[in-house]
Amino acid sequence: MAHFILTLLLSLIAIQNRGMDSRNQNPLIIDADTANEVDDLFALARVLKDPSVNLIGITSAQFHTSPLASDSSVLESQVLNEQLVALTERGDVPVKMGSNFQLENKENPQRSEASDFIIKKAKELGKGEKLDLVVLGSCTNVASAILQAPEIIPMIRVHYLGFWHDPETNSYNKKEFNSGNDPLAVDVLLDTEGLDLTIMTATTSQNLVFKKDKMLDELAGKSELGDFLSGRWLSFERWWTKEDPEKESWIMWDVAIIEALIRPELSKVEYFQTPPENTTRKIKIHTSIDSEAMGKDFWQILSQ
Repeated sequence: MAHFILTLLLSLIAIQNRGMDSRNQNPLIIDADTANEVDDLFALARVLKDPSVNLIGITSAQFHTSPLASDSSVLESQVLNEQLVALTERGDVPVKMGSNFQLENKENPQRSEASDFIIKKAKELGKGEKLDLVVLGSCTNVASAILQAPEIIPMIRVHYLGFWHDPETNSYNKKEFNSGNDPLAVDVLLDTEGLDLTIMTATTSQNLVFKKDKMLDELAGKSELGDFLSGRWLSFERWWTKEDPEKESWIMWDVAIIEALIRPELSKVEYFQTPPENTTRKIKIHTSIDSEAMGKDFWQILSQ
């Protein structure tokens, strides 16, 4: 009888572990221009707090077009990324610095510690594995990795947050902040044949909005991480708008792409042809999101 019970328990544990494994994501690297705004920090915190996500690295991106950026915007992002990893006690996650400059042309990369790291991790994949690369800002580091080592193209899946898009007419507007920080790098992603590319557009991600009262209730005074995130919200100068001077709400562009990757059932993805000025091929675009469910999921993870 005792042997039967032990066997049953071991079987139940095995089933549970298989269920946990099925929820694990592919190896993931997040490329973030973290110092540019607030939502990058929230998106990174959500991933760092979720043990089911196989986060293998964070890379820092430049955002040179911001009027608040220093001459080394990538270093600003690097510092914040390192602080966030420390606050979440995730010393197991490497933080690599990217290029401080955008591409000069579409043939030559801006090589950096970040682009080298992406290539290294892609080449370490086992047979049949894919490396997910989430780009929260400029595409410089990921585009550079592709230009440096085109052989990694079949090994990676790129998820990019950028530009505006009308699904009904399939019309694109690349005059958007992330895209404007390296337009040539955006074109590299769109033009690269065989690259698995999914776009979370500004058009779609703008629908995920957090409220200040809710944010303060969930974060302020709860932990060092909570005070860090809420403090950033309250102190950051929103140079792009004079509306909502009290910062009662904030569009969580970057949280939307993270939630859509981890919880794909919360987003609708459709295939579209690339813009007419780019190589003709099909790419995937998020056309709608369940913003309410994304918000609930975010706060549930952060409260752990």
